[in-house]
Formats: sequence, C-alpha cells, structure tokens
Amino acid sequence: MASRAVPEQPIVVGGKPKNGQADGRNRRVLGDIGNLVPAAEGKVSKTNITRPVTRNFTAQLLANAQAAAEKNNTKKPLRVAGVPSGRDVKKQETMVGISPEEEAKLAKNLEKKATISKRTGTGKSLTSTLSARSKAACGITKKPVELVVDIDAADVSNELAAVEYVEDIYKFYKMSENEYRVHDYMSTQPEINSKMRAILVDWLIEVHRKFELMPETLYLSINIVDRFLSVKAVPRKELQLVGISSMLIACKYEEIWAPEVQDFLAISDNAYVREQMLLMEKAILGKLEWYMTVPTPYVFLARYIKASVPTDQEMENMTFFFAELGVTHYSTSIFYCPSKLAASSVYAARCTLKKSPFWSETLKHHTGYVEDELTDCAKLLVSYHLGASESRLKAVYKKYSSPDKGAVALFRPAKTLQTKQAAGSV
Repeated sequence: MASRAVPEQPIVVGGKPKNGQADGRNRRVLGDIGNLVPAAEGKVSKTNITRPVTRNFTAQLLANAQAAAEKNNTKKPLRVAGVPSGRDVKKQETMVGISPEEEAKLAKNLEKKATISKRTGTGKSLTSTLSARSKAACGITKKPVELVVDIDAADVSNELAAVEYVEDIYKFYKMSENEYRVHDYMSTQPEINSKMRAILVDWLIEVHRKFELMPETLYLSINIVDRFLSVKAVPRKELQLVGISSMLIACKYEEIWAPEVQDFLAISDNAYVREQMLLMEKAILGKLEWYMTVPTPYVFLARYIKASVPTDQEMENMTFFFAELGVTHYSTSIFYCPSKLAASSVYAARCTLKKSPFWSETLKHHTGYVEDELTDCAKLLVSYHLGASESRLKAVYKKYSSPDKGAVALFRPAKTLQTKQAAGSV
C-alpha cells in the first residue's frame, strides 16, 4: 500500500532544529525496517531474527570485563546485568525458531490442559508437588505438631496456686537447687558407708508412714541428713540419732501437728535420751545455719506430676514409688540433682504404666529435660523396682504394695528401661 510522502525534516542537534524550526511535529513516519514479512494471507508474522554483530560485540564487552576482573585478582567472573555471557550467546545463537503453526498448536494444547486442571482441581505447580513429596518422605505430614498443655488453666481462680508466679518460682528452684545440693561425702565418713545410710533412710520411711506425716516432711528429713553428714563426721552409734533429730526438725518446719521428742525416742526403742536428741538438733541447725528452705525432690515432683497429663492417682503413686526408691539409694540421691530425679521418676512411671508418649512436649516444657537426659537415671530406678521384692530394704516396697497406694509396687517393671543386670540387694 502506498504511503503518503513526508517532507524531509531537518537534522536536530542538541535538542534544537538546525534550520531554525521550533518544533519537531512533522517527523518521518516509521516504516518497514525489515523485521516483518508478509504472510500468505496478508497477515504479519515473526521470523527468526539473528543479530550476530550485536551479540559478538556484547560477548567482546563481557570478555574484556572478565579479563579486567582477573587482572584485579577477582575470584568470581564479572556479569553485567542484562548482558548475557559468552556461553549464553552461543546458546542463543543455536536456538531454533518456532513456526506459526507449531506455536498455535502449542498454545491450543496449553489452553486445553488448563481447562482440564480447572475442572478436576488437579492443577498444581511443580514446586508444590515437590514440597508435598519431600514432606511425605520426611514424615512431616504424618506427625502433627504436639501442643504444650496449659496445666494451670484449672487453677486460675485458686489464690493458693499462685498461677501468676508459678513459672518464675520453679525457674528459681532450678537455679538454686545446685547451691545446697549434697555431693559425694562418704569418703569423709570413717565409720559410715552407703549401705548404712540406705538402712537409715528405709527406717525413716517407716517412721514417716507410722506417724502419717506429710510427704514434704520425708524429703526434707532425708535432705537434712545428707547435708549434715556432708559437713560433719558422725560415729556409727549416733547415725540413728541424726535421723530422728533431722525428722524432728523437718516436722517443725512442715507439719501443723508435729510429733514430740518423746514420740521419736519411743519409736527408736529409747536408744537415746531427751538431752542427746536436743543437743543433736542444735548441732544440726548450727551446721546448716538454720537454712531449711531448700528445693527437695518433692518440690519438683508436685509440678512434674501435674504436667504428666492426663494424670491420675495411679500415675501419682507410681511416681512417688520411684522417687522414694531413688532417695533411699545413695547413688541416685547424691549423683542426680532433685529436679532430674523427680523428672526421671515421672518418666519411669510413664514407661511402667505404658503411657503414650513416654515423654510429651508438655513435660519437656515444664521440666526442661528431654527424654535422652533421663534414661540413665530412669534405668537405675527400674533396676531398684526389679530387685525390690528380694531386697532387705522393704519399707518402700511394703508401703506401695498396699491397696491405699494402688499396689503399684506389684506392677511389672518397664521392659523398655530394663538393663541386663538388675541392681543387687542392699
């Protein structure tokens, strides 16, 4: 088609017409520059365009830049934004163009697939498909996230529960438990060994049950005994006197109606007189500097049993059974801190009662221990359970074999925590 003739325009240099004309409205209309060719039906179609001169020039620029970068000891080759590398240029030069018929056929197929995907709802991107397969392979989709249970929700209206401060209280307990923790002291006791200490604690558990005292009193009594023996060498004949004097102090600290001095003398078969017991009480308080507020295992047991949801009386009895076995034996009472002994007792109880899971996210959150940290101590506790019926120390076994304690001592020990050799009788 013929085009209208356009008068030749003056050459503009620096934005102003050279021949004095003010505007450049009468510019030459752009015509065919050779990038379009007419099709058979008179339509315009695209053809493969190659610009070897431009691409060679671009590659030359990149080669010069890389040479300069290597000269300046640059490790990575320099790439200019929007400028392809020499490899990309060669790749582009070898690309084969698509004919109009193939392009139309390809577009029709893509449109058909999109329609089918919309109808069936099966259209997914490659990224989402690969992500789903990766999650399935790792087991992520099969394992839902376990939430931490709010164990204090039911006690919000209970002022004695101190829900607002309970988390801070137990953080303080965990921080301070090592300050007054008793370490191995048997090497400083010339006349006392770990078996004698176990016999004393076993007897104190019987006395505690006879007097129907609070559980806090038992754990504080054992703590006072260990702390005093760690700083004072005691003759063998006075070991029982240390035990009843320690329980007298603990009763005055914990009980509302504490047994009297004469009650402790009578239960010890009057092996000592009143003056001896009062002198020993004074000596213990002096050595311990009257400090009785210590985080015993009971402090942590009360919290960790509550975190063992869902909890019941059987779970509570089983946990206390393992805890008392632990404090009776010197190895677990001394070499494991109170919080770990309490957590291990809960873990051993859950394994014995086959609670699933053995260790939950709620317990992990409130105790601060993962399952692997409790395995060694829990195995010791289960070994004590295995030998409890044949041991000479019968107080804990008899106590928790009674119906009022659910007869939890008669349960089969946890197979998952049993070792090849059970602990021997003491």
